[in-house]
Amino acid sequence: MSSNFKVLQVIPKLGYGGAETGCYDIAHYLPENECESYIVTSGGELLKFIDKKKVKIIKLPVHSKNPLIIFINFLALIGVILINNISIVHARSRAPAWSCLLAAKITGRKFVTTFHGTYNFNSKFKKFYNSVMVRSDLIIAGSNFIFSHIKENYKKYLDAKKKLLVIFRGINVDYFDQTTKLDNDEKKLLKEWKIKKDKKIILLPGRLTEWKGQEIFIEAVNLVNIELGYEAFYAVILGSDQGRDLYKKKLFRLTEQHRLINQIKFIDHCKDMALAYKVSDIVVSASIEPEAFGRVSVEAQSMEKPIIASNIGGSNETVIDEKTGFLFESNNAKSLSKKILKVLSMDEASLQSIGKEGRKNIIQKFNVEKMCFSTYSEYKKILN
Repeated sequence: MSSNFKVLQVIPKLGYGGAETGCYDIAHYLPENECESYIVTSGGELLKFIDKKKVKIIKLPVHSKNPLIIFINFLALIGVILINNISIVHARSRAPAWSCLLAAKITGRKFVTTFHGTYNFNSKFKKFYNSVMVRSDLIIAGSNFIFSHIKENYKKYLDAKKKLLVIFRGINVDYFDQTTKLDNDEKKLLKEWKIKKDKKIILLPGRLTEWKGQEIFIEAVNLVNIELGYEAFYAVILGSDQGRDLYKKKLFRLTEQHRLINQIKFIDHCKDMALAYKVSDIVVSASIEPEAFGRVSVEAQSMEKPIIASNIGGSNETVIDEKTGFLFESNNAKSLSKKILKVLSMDEASLQSIGKEGRKNIIQKFNVEKMCFSTYSEYKKILN
């Protein structure tokens, strides 16, 4: 295969998160444009979907934050870069980014980072640790919110030689398309969830962690019930606890306290997220801390579902309030409940209009082809 250049992406694990799917999408886009594509990772569920004929996988313990392992990874990456004649090293997380930074400097290669989150810093050391993400030749922010966050908090690390820009994350709009899902599949999924389609379904996707706002959502469901009567709809909290047993138990207790056991379903995992959106009538993103991008809001709109999202972070950019979805006051159960009541009361024509506008919004601004092309174009620029 003739090659314009060779890109090595480095990511701790290839799971189903936004950073991981972005890495996966770019990795498969590059070979279609006569570039060679490599990924260094420690493993992950997404690995089995990688086309090994197009993308070369190299396994290293790049998930580790142990300083000794980071140093060993740095040495190993020098070998990977030199043996494969890599042109660009693209780090997508902080721990491996330190190994990448050193290896790229030693070998004289271009270094790219994608700033995927706000990366909390409660000490000078933590801020220094995070700063590796702005020590590259090209810094990609996943949203305007992240761009502003970098400018505000890391300006001392920025200079004229470094390029900082926004490339919105993109999703596969062909996969997140409600017309491609079969009725039989819907029935099968609802059976798995032990839900009858005799009431509307409100879906809250996201791993079980406090900042994703599951508690606010449960409180909001209870407030809606006070207005409509109990069990007027089903609510599905879809996401793994990832070992957070205490938090999951806390959510169960809150559900019991409000007598919502028969109404709220906790589902650990769904292998077909597009289908999960398809069977739902309303989608909620209730994060109490800013989402860097807000993938749920984007996927829901692509599926032509009304999205109700917190008015902080990336959702302010991806949701057009009252046109493609609805924004509520973050960390406010009453505000969320009012928006749920509003959407539940809307007629079918209004819901369809919001759905159509939502999908149009995502196709125009947040599709995966646009993200991949923009990233590829920036790769070419830093090599010239």
